Amino acid sequence: MKADEDVRMISAEAPILFAKACELFILELTIRSWLHAEENKRRTLQKNDIAAAITRTDIFDFLVDIVPRDEIKDEAGLGMVGSTASGVPYYYPPMGQPAPPGVMIGRPAVPGVDPGVYVQPPSQAWQSVWQTADDGSYGSGGSSGQGNLDGQS
Repeated sequence: MKADEDVRMISAEAPILFAKACELFILELTIRSWLHAEENKRRTLQKNDIAAAITRTDIFDFLVDIVPRDEIKDEAGLGMVGSTASGVPYYYPPMGQPAPPGVMIGRPAVPGVDPGVYVQPPSQAWQSVWQTADDGSYGSGGSSGQGNLDGQS
């Protein structure tokens, strides 16, 4: 995290804030990519969904040179599940099902961080995670009233 050689230490809060900013960035990009996948009647995210989300959104302009745009033209593709270089398809467990034993979802990795900041995405239409609620905290992305992944309100 140090870009300057003269910097010897960073604040203890800096990595936590950076991690939260990365989480919100990934969530926003995923939401916009998922909307593109739903527009094309698919339930699996593909590279072209991410590329389309980047080109449609002004705040992601800095990624235009990094993510290839030629993938967007394959809208009328076969709708196959994305696969790795080894040919094994990606697998994501369905939402709403319990995690395998030993896996904890929704718990903060840093002691002292409020677990209420981790919320479950609703199944309704997505709102921007950059919009804040009336109380100043970040919203859950919709108005479904769902709690966080721990089941706490």
